Amino acid sequence: MAMSFQKPWFLARARRRFAMTRECALLLPRVCAALADPRQPGSDDTCLEKLLDWFQELTLFDSTVQLVQDNPCLTEFITSVLALPEPSPSILSFTLRLAGILAASENRFQHLQQEKLLARLFGRDGPPNSAVWEDASVRSGWVQGVHNMMHHQPALHLLCSGGGIDVIFTLQGDPSLFVASAASQLLVHMLTLSVESETTKPLSTKDCDWPACAQMIIKRIEDSLQSSSASHIEQSLKLLTSLFGSCRATWTEVLWLGVAKQIESFLTEETVQVQHMLANLLLNMAWSPVFRDTEGSFWALVTSALEHLTPVQAGPLAVGILRLYKCPQDVRIQALTVLLQPMDCILRAASQPLEYAGLLDESVSDPVTVESLLSSRSSCANLLCQTLAHLEQLLSLSRLPVDLPYTSLLRSLMTILQFCNGFLSPASPLGSTISRILINCFRVQRSALDVLAALSERKGSDTLIGSLFDLLLAYLESPNTSPTVLKKTFQATSKWLVRLQELSCSNSQGQQTEKILEDVFLVLQKRLCSPCWEVRDSSLEFLTVLIKCLRDQDEFRQSLLSSEVPRLTENLLEDPESYVRASAVTAVGHLAFITYFAPESPVVGNQYNKENTVAKLQEILSTDPEGFPRRAVISIFIKWLRQGCTGQLEDTEQFVSRVIQTVEHDLDWEVRLGGLELIEVFCSQTICQLGLPQCPYAPVSSAVTSSIHWNESLQVFCRAKLFSFLFRSLCDCDKPVGQRACDVLLGLKSNFYPVSTLEGSQGTGDSAVGHGIAWLQRTLRQGSLAQNFPTDGSNGVDFQDPENMMLALGAVELEELHDELNRSSDHVEKSPQSLLQDILATVGTIEENEADCY
Repeated sequence: MAMSFQKPWFLARARRRFAMTRECALLLPRVCAALADPRQPGSDDTCLEKLLDWFQELTLFDSTVQLVQDNPCLTEFITSVLALPEPSPSILSFTLRLAGILAASENRFQHLQQEKLLARLFGRDGPPNSAVWEDASVRSGWVQGVHNMMHHQPALHLLCSGGGIDVIFTLQGDPSLFVASAASQLLVHMLTLSVESETTKPLSTKDCDWPACAQMIIKRIEDSLQSSSASHIEQSLKLLTSLFGSCRATWTEVLWLGVAKQIESFLTEETVQVQHMLANLLLNMAWSPVFRDTEGSFWALVTSALEHLTPVQAGPLAVGILRLYKCPQDVRIQALTVLLQPMDCILRAASQPLEYAGLLDESVSDPVTVESLLSSRSSCANLLCQTLAHLEQLLSLSRLPVDLPYTSLLRSLMTILQFCNGFLSPASPLGSTISRILINCFRVQRSALDVLAALSERKGSDTLIGSLFDLLLAYLESPNTSPTVLKKTFQATSKWLVRLQELSCSNSQGQQTEKILEDVFLVLQKRLCSPCWEVRDSSLEFLTVLIKCLRDQDEFRQSLLSSEVPRLTENLLEDPESYVRASAVTAVGHLAFITYFAPESPVVGNQYNKENTVAKLQEILSTDPEGFPRRAVISIFIKWLRQGCTGQLEDTEQFVSRVIQTVEHDLDWEVRLGGLELIEVFCSQTICQLGLPQCPYAPVSSAVTSSIHWNESLQVFCRAKLFSFLFRSLCDCDKPVGQRACDVLLGLKSNFYPVSTLEGSQGTGDSAVGHGIAWLQRTLRQGSLAQNFPTDGSNGVDFQDPENMMLALGAVELEELHDELNRSSDHVEKSPQSLLQDILATVGTIEENEADCY
């Protein structure tokens, strides 16, 4: 379908771009003949999918009949497949989808109709009445073919008059979920197309006002909803859910008014159990302005649903309502009550009489229902995990449309976690039952800890912070805490430690903060020595997060450095598990910001320790057999360099040079890519320090001054041996490395060759250097075939000579290389011509091979 913003010039250009080439037009008849020949082996399904994609492109901007007129082999192919007594299911499915693509334009539709093809494909005597219909791929192809052509009224009339509506409604119950879903989507599309293309006046609830096709679909929906078949009712509810989710037109309200009473009855219906379908339906309607902005019966139905649906069914509806910013206040309060009811029940079960304020003043549904679900081993964890997931969704919103009782919610979360680890012995029978069910329930623990972490960012939950850290420390210390739960506990603890620091800055909680930090590091020391590698890994990640967030806080730095954590962390650089070594590298790298790089580092023997740590990391970079630790090292070195932690320019030059000479031989492409990022940062910082303008178009003060800057920068880069790695990386077998190297070189070229001096890059002449640059240009054009080419100067290019590199930057066609590297590696193989040749080769009909494989 043509889009409104498409101008004539745009369409003309698009048609030219996507037009069929002469070579493809010559190959297409042979491809069609081969595909229609039952004696030929079946073509690869992937090739058929690509062929359909090509036809989609051909027809996207061209609605004329020219494609089928110029290529009669297409209609001949469809005719041949229809004439086969037992066509291959894959070929028939392909044919149906192809016919739909061709018939998407009204002009081509009429042409195919004149050939009497569409009625045979999509009419009542077509594939639905043949034996091959048993194959799901044929049914899927039929639905997709109909959907492809459903862009105009003649297609609607063909389906409605040919019995197609009945077929599609039947396919809604297809055993293939893919076919059933596609059929439902097709009905939504057809209903929308019928109403919006055939209606001339506003609709009412009278049947006669609906267009014929829409009337047929709506009648089937109403009949299904009034039937006693649960499957038919579910299919119609799915269809309506999809319709209200995708269409926001006012006529959807007219449709709804015709079925509202019947759907409302399902809330209390006992003979047909379809209540689980209603939450999604009502939620999609609530997001539509057609229903959301009304004060009528819709919100009353939502209120009734929140009351009558089970807690598990009502939960998704409740959280969806709470995410809406436009919603009646009474409905929002009711939704919040439904969501919090299980958490309130947990609080009440923990102590009787209730010691603290509950979450709710009153319940929407009978509290006994929630209590019975929480008392059952089969439903307790499911209900709590669903509730906790919904609370996390709500807390993730930047602005909550509803006020949550944070203190009571936090107390309820702590109670759940105490139940799970056996820290609480409730007096009530209900509490004892829940406690027995939840003991060591990892699912609930992980979900509760996620919500606990999210709560740290909300004000109003600070009064319980002491008790909260007692609980978190108990989890961190307990040998019963599983590695996955421990990881979540670390995440929640780090979030609350950040919150604790914010509080200690605003009030006199310094002593409490110091004690909590001391306890945390004591536990961390033990966990860093755990025999379980996952625990050691999580502990190091936790430490890294803490340093990132709290390294500027005096209390944190003092507590950390007075513990054994730094020493134990450094020991783990030699851990037998590569994941742990990688995490240790990251942690040690961040520790350095406190121990070595801080303005007034408190560590004694600072210089020795710093050099020792750098040497250890460089050793890992050059000798570790696994890629993860080496990647971590290069990432840390980049971070150090970005933050100016590697000393003066001379020291940084030596540091970068040593790293690059190690990295350029690494077998891991991500490490080499990291090396290029290190070079990029170093070059940018060096140029800034030496005063060369960043912008290639910036005015140059004088030729003498700028040449001094160029010469000085180039000398630094050449001494650091960067250019040999950069130019060799252009031929790297891993494309991201070549692309990054080209980007860095282009950046250097733009700095060293401002527009005003660009002509200086031309004409290397017949000198030895000129011949060397020409060799380099030829070598780079070979791409990965020339990887690891010599950079020792034997070919006339000295990669450590500033003059040579200045000439190379100007002479080498880096822009052309950039385009080549960014072009898809399979751009030739993806061409339509290559695809057609592949299909012919697959079915064995190419008579002359263009290349001898021997």
